[in-house]
Amino acid sequence: MAALRADLDQVIPPKRQTARNLLIGTWNLKAFGSHQDNWTAKGSPTRDVRALWAIVEIISRFDVVAIQEAKGDLKALRTTLKTLGPDWQLIMTDVTRGDAGNGERLAFIFDSRRVALSGLACELVVPQERLDKIGPTALNRQFARTPYAVGFRAGGETFVLVTLHVLYGDRPEQRYPELLAIAEWMAEWAGDLSEWEQNLIVLGDFNIDRHGSLLWQAFTSRELVVPNDLDAVRRSIFAEQANNLDKYYDQIAWFETGGKRRLNMKYLRGGGFDFVPHLYLDIGLSKQAMQHRVSDHYPLWVEFECRK
Repeated sequence: MAALRADLDQVIPPKRQTARNLLIGTWNLKAFGSHQDNWTAKGSPTRDVRALWAIVEIISRFDVVAIQEAKGDLKALRTTLKTLGPDWQLIMTDVTRGDAGNGERLAFIFDSRRVALSGLACELVVPQERLDKIGPTALNRQFARTPYAVGFRAGGETFVLVTLHVLYGDRPEQRYPELLAIAEWMAEWAGDLSEWEQNLIVLGDFNIDRHGSLLWQAFTSRELVVPNDLDAVRRSIFAEQANNLDKYYDQIAWFETGGKRRLNMKYLRGGGFDFVPHLYLDIGLSKQAMQHRVSDHYPLWVEFECRK
């Protein structure tokens, strides 16, 4: 854990009050439900105390982090919040019912010393007239897991984070309508929010297999921009090479062009964090087992400069 902390110090920028910064993260925590009270898990559930300790250490480096795959069982989420301490708060959806929803919640965990709720919390529902459209790219049902939008304040900035977990489905083509619909929704909403000087950022697990693919084109079709320094960041613990653009699931994106869509905050940098080399060295845990204790996804983060 000391080595994990030391690496976090090197990779993720510190929280600053002078030259005020804002650190936003997103993390798909695989089946984040229950956990054992043992340091090393034996039997089921496989998530254990040392995995939660590592998760807490990583989350604590951000001002606000979007969590995907939180489950109906809240034990791990509650333990995480309790361990982070009384300055940390949680806002989340209820469980998404139905097979496609996979019993998942979407959640935000945030450091209330640095970030406050601005008042907005909503789920994005597709209007019926859009669902009536016909064609191979048309979304003819609601999102499998309804995107969740929450407004925050940090210093002199107001920003809205929209997190989602796109349907994986049996074939990549099944994801295209959801990705295109969320890009269109964000483009329309960004113009409205910009009139109030609110920044709009979309983040989460988009289940994009590869950079530059048809799914990537759908996601970026309405000028959503992912910062260049996130291009070569591995999203999955099973992506072996640093520049491997397969398993390109997780994204953080916003609009930088198109009149009213411009982001007000100054982007500084972004990255990921590889926790695998630091954990379970004493028992030589495989990545196949690691994914069930921590996750198969790396956390992704961005840093902004914001007004005090």
